[in-house]
Formats: sequence, structure tokens, C-alpha cells
Amino acid sequence: MAKDDIYQASLEYHARGRAGKIAVVPTKPTLTQRDLSLAYSPGVAEPCREIARNADEAYRYTARGNLVAVVSNGTAILGIGNLGALASKPVMEGKGVLFKKFADIDVFDIEVNTMDIDEFVDTVARLEPTFGGINLEDIRAPECFEIEQKLKERMQIPVMHDDQHGTAIIAGAALLNACEVLGKRLGDLRVVVNGAGASGIACTNYIIGLGVKAENVIMCDSKGVLNKQRDDELHWSKLPFVRDVKGRYLSDVMDGADLFLGLSVKGALKPEMLKKMAKNPIVFAMANPDPEIDYPEALAARPDVLMATGRSDFPNQVNNVLGFPFIFRGALDTRSRAINEDMKRAATYALAKLAKAEVPDSVSRAYGGERFSFGPTYLIPKPFDPRVLYYVAPAVAKAAMDSGVARVRIDIEEYREQLRRKTEPGRAVLSVALSKAKQLRKRLALPDATDRRVVAVAHQVINEGLAKPVLIGEKARIQAAMEGFDEDTYEIVDPARPPEHEALEARLKENEGMFASRTKLDAYTLAALMTDLQMVDGMLSAADRVYRETVPSVLKHVRKRPGVRRVFGMHIMVIKDRVLFFADTTLVIKPTAEELADCARLASEAVAALGVTPRVAFISYNIFGASPDPEAQRVRDAYELFHTRNPGIESIGEIQADIALAPEEFRNVVSAERMPRPANVLIFPNLDTANAAFRLVRVTADATALGPLLLGLRRPANVMPRVASVAECVAMAGITLAMPVLASESGVFKAVNNPSGEWRVAR
Repeated sequence: MAKDDIYQASLEYHARGRAGKIAVVPTKPTLTQRDLSLAYSPGVAEPCREIARNADEAYRYTARGNLVAVVSNGTAILGIGNLGALASKPVMEGKGVLFKKFADIDVFDIEVNTMDIDEFVDTVARLEPTFGGINLEDIRAPECFEIEQKLKERMQIPVMHDDQHGTAIIAGAALLNACEVLGKRLGDLRVVVNGAGASGIACTNYIIGLGVKAENVIMCDSKGVLNKQRDDELHWSKLPFVRDVKGRYLSDVMDGADLFLGLSVKGALKPEMLKKMAKNPIVFAMANPDPEIDYPEALAARPDVLMATGRSDFPNQVNNVLGFPFIFRGALDTRSRAINEDMKRAATYALAKLAKAEVPDSVSRAYGGERFSFGPTYLIPKPFDPRVLYYVAPAVAKAAMDSGVARVRIDIEEYREQLRRKTEPGRAVLSVALSKAKQLRKRLALPDATDRRVVAVAHQVINEGLAKPVLIGEKARIQAAMEGFDEDTYEIVDPARPPEHEALEARLKENEGMFASRTKLDAYTLAALMTDLQMVDGMLSAADRVYRETVPSVLKHVRKRPGVRRVFGMHIMVIKDRVLFFADTTLVIKPTAEELADCARLASEAVAALGVTPRVAFISYNIFGASPDPEAQRVRDAYELFHTRNPGIESIGEIQADIALAPEEFRNVVSAERMPRPANVLIFPNLDTANAAFRLVRVTADATALGPLLLGLRRPANVMPRVASVAECVAMAGITLAMPVLASESGVFKAVNNPSGEWRVAR
């Protein structure tokens, strides 16, 4: 996009609709007079009195604990300069958007119209009762150093100037990993820094705190090298970096440098300077929007260079959004009095660690399908990696508690899981199953284990402690894919040499025509047979294959439970904070009334096992017998069968989908006695409607579709569709192993002793 196009598009983006980028939205009901009397007078007096008695109650009764001020005087707006407080407002609003998007933190932007340090400090300090933290932004050096220090001394909430520390924290993580990739030690690095403003000085101090030796650092400002030959007056913030070295300009001090740290201007590092650096030089050219040396230009001059910039179109983007939302998240959730060095370093080490973890498909999709793995071009996570939240914030929270600045203590693992649920909506629904799977540590068969997605699932299943994967496929290729993992954490089964097992041999002989040659025994069939014979505890087909190509092996070789007529498929639909269960979405094209009733019973059992109370609706175009059409009658009969056999389960039918999901809006059609609450288990009349519904909801409602879960098998086995992500496959691995145990332990469904073998709710 041309620059003129970007400018115009940006102006239109900010102006269209409601002007600006943020708004205040009520978080409590305001529909009735009673709501308003609680929100304001007279009800609001009660929390006021509680806070007056105990100031900490403000975190309980107000938004303070999730509210950050983004504050600027506009003296250093991006790379533009001093445009004044009012002109900084679009940037501060933008910062608020990032806080909200990445860490669900609310923001008020505060633009302070003064360049006087004491006036600025006094104004911000007096706002302390309003906020849980202060993010300083776009304040020029050297005033920013004094402003931040004075505010930290006066205020008992976290204060951080992101222009200084945000870049330092992210660059620090990249530097740790760059040294690991190149086999260099921080203490041995010879460093040249170009740029002695807020970011340059903060980054330099920070990497010294990580282990770089101060005496090995040479710094340059806009006038040249900070050395003892300088005759101009230097600000106190630069004095610690004055060195007794020869050379006046940047080009004079680049010989043998291991690291160039650039926080200056476009084009400051010339190719001939880069050529003077040591073997395998590290170049962090972080000037924005254009780096000190262009990435292709640097590679052309030094093919052995390891480089990071501030740009998203080059590898290793040092982007502050990897830091500030999550640092404040951890600080707010521990009600910290400050953000200290321990908390910053914790964020750095967490980011460095995350860069070494397997990168999920969701990140790859966000970047056009590009694959990432730890190495020279992937030193730090990508900004759109959702895992940053539950890697960084818990690390910061723990450091806050360990260093004594936290007002409250929290369980870090519980906190990490809570944050993870924010990034993986289905995880909240599946927490019961995942927790049970971790306790059981069962054996899970993963066929076609040389497939890239299966390998990624196996890695994550091991890392999360969900199960011991039994990887089925060519042994040599699987061993190569599992390099770095302890062999005790997984097993390999090669279909060419199936395990010796009497029952397996018998089943193979039953199908001698199919398996006359063992080479015809494919991984999916072997996994299904091993599952049915309890040689493993369950199977999950997670390979990138068409669903209809893999599910037949499961249905053929894993037997149905006693009394089950058909196997059905159910999708778990997570829509923001609402969870729905759709069935049958994958298998039975036109079920009979008996089959629909069976499907509803099996779906209800699965839903109850997940810790959710099932409320079943049999969906139709019709309502309560209004049409004599045979299709409507089939749904009506299914409801009657289900309701008669399972009277303890809340159910309704036949009913239209919108009424089932929002009965309170249709009380003229359905009474509160007949349907007091919205349904959450939707049984569709045929495969056409069920499959179309779940696909439409997934796209139009931005829902997470987990599944399909196969209902009615004697042993747990599931097949993932091609569109499923690694995270969804891992979640289904947990369900696959935990669901039978959950169903039997829940006590919700038990077989009754009658000729039909029906299942009823235990009373």
C-alpha cells in the first residue's frame, strides 16, 4: 500500500462511525429501575462505605483492579516528535486498544498539557485512587527519567514508562536466545549502542542487568561516541556510559563488536560498519519505522548476521506489545505496589522460554501460513501468539510475590490455567476433562504419527502431562520427529510389526482376507483394534486427513456400547461465554425417532460428564405439534421417547432454534414453567441441518468448534477434521481419555434394570 493510501486509510479508520477507537461500556445490567438504583443512588452508597472502612475493598467493588492510565504529554510522539498533549491522544487510545485486546485490561487515556516535570508528576500522582497502574508513554528524554522516578517514589501502584522498559524487556529476551543460538556468552559480548535516548539508555542498563559487562559497552548519541574527549555537557543519564576510548563516530568503534544495539535513526549503520563486526554478529536495529540498516542490506553485507528489528515484515520483530499488556496483567492481579526489576526479568525469561516451545497452527495462520521454529529467524514469539498471556503474566505475578511488592498472593498454576482459558475458550468447558486426564496419565494411540500435526499434538500432550502417546507409524521417522523427548514419555508401534497380543492375533485372523499381508494393516486400523482390545486407553486420529477417510476404521473396529443402536457425532460450540452442544453433526444422515432419542441421551451423558447440566431441545421448523408433516412428527416422537425414558433431564421439543436458545424473549410461545432456561443441547432432525448449523455458527459467531466427539463407542476414540488446530486436537485428547471415567464417576447416568436397557438420570 502506498504511503498516501495509508495516510488516507488511517484517517478514515479513526473518523468513521463513532470517532476514535475506545468507549466505556457498562459491565452490569442497566435495564430496570432497580438496576439503576443499585448502580447509582441509593444503592451505590454501600460500596462507598465499605471502601471508606477498608481501602482494599476498592479492588472488590470497583474497576480499579483492572484499570490502567496511559499517560502522555505528547513530547515524543512515536518517531514524529513534540506535537503536544492533544495530538498524542490517538496514540494513547491505540495503546488502550492493545491493552484490551491482548490482556483484557481497561484503559483511560490521560493527556497532560504541561512540559513542566513537577506539574506533570503532581497531576498524575493525584490520580492514584482511580487506577491500578500507570503506563507512561511518548515522553521525551531526559525528562522521562525524572518523571518516572518521582512517580514511583510517590505512588503505591505500578508505574512504568513503556518506551524505556518495554523495548528493553523484549530485546533482552531476543538477546538471551541469540546468544544461545550462536553459542555466545553475555559476559563476553562487546557491545556498541547507537542512541542515548530513553530506549537506548534503558535497554543498555537492562542487558547489563542480564549479564553484559558494563565495561564492554560503548554508547553513541547523535553527536558521536560518549568518551572522555567529549567537551560538551552531558546529561546525568549518559554519564555512566562515558568510556576512555578513541574514536569520535560510530564507524570508529565497530571493529570486533559482537552486538550492535540500535535505537536511533534510519540508515545509521552502514554495510561497511557491519563488515567490521565479529564473526556471527548480532544486530538489533530497532529504529522505527525504518531500522538503522535494512534487513536485506544487512544479509548482503554479512550473511552470518543474526538480526532483529522493530518491523513486522522482517524476522525477530522487537514489539513492545509482547510486554506491557502482560506485565501489567500480572502486576494488577497481584495488586502490586510497583513493577520492579525482578518482574521485568521474569517477563524476559518467560518470552525467551516461549520462543523455544512448539508454535501452534493459530499463529501460523495469523502470519499467512508461515511456519516458525526456534532459531536465527525466530528468537522471540510473534505478537499474535495467544500463549504470551499465560507465559508472561504468571511469571510476572510470581516475581511480584517473591520480591515482596504484591499485596495478595495467588496460586500460580491456577492463575496460569485461568489465563489460558481466556485465550482458548474451549478450555474452560474442558477443564474437568483435562484435569482428570492429567491425573490418570493414560496411554493414547495416535495413528499416522509421522504427520506434522500428529507430531505437534504428541509433543504438547507430553509437555502438558495429559497422556503417554502411543505413536503408530514408521518407527525410524517417528524417532526422528520425537528427538529431544525422553523415550519413557512415549511409545512407538510400527504397523509392519504389530505387538504380540493374543486377542489382536485373533481379530486379525477374523479378517484374514483384509490382513493376509501385514503390510495391509494401516495405522488407523491398528489403533482402532488396540483401542477396542484395551491395549491402549483410547485413540485420537489427529492427522491432516479427510474425516470420511479415517472415521470408517474407528466405526468398523471399535465396538459400540451395549444397547447403543448407532454412533453419533457431537460438536462443542464455545461462543464467547456461552457453550452449546450440537448433535448429530457428522454421521447419521436421517435418524429415526428412536435414533434421535438415543442421540439425545448419549449427548446428555457426555455434557453432564463435562460438568454441565444438560438442557435438551429437539430442533424443528415446527413448534409443539402445529404441523401434521411427517418430518415434524418424527421430531415430536423423538422428544416423547426421550422425555419418557429420561424424566430427570430438562428437555423440550419440537421447537424452533431461536426459541430454544432465548425462551425469555418468546414467552408468548413458551411459558417459564415449560422452559425456564435456555437449552444448551440441540438435537437436530437430520445431518443437513446439524452440519450446516455448526458450520454457520462457527464462522458467523466467531465460535470455537470442538469435536466431533463420537458418542456410543465401547472404548473412547475420536477423529479430528482437517480444519482442527493443534490446540483443539490436544483438548480432544484430554476428553478422549477422561470422558469414560467422568461418565462413570459422575453418578448422573446409570443403566436401569428393564428390558429396553434404557438409561435414566439417577434420582
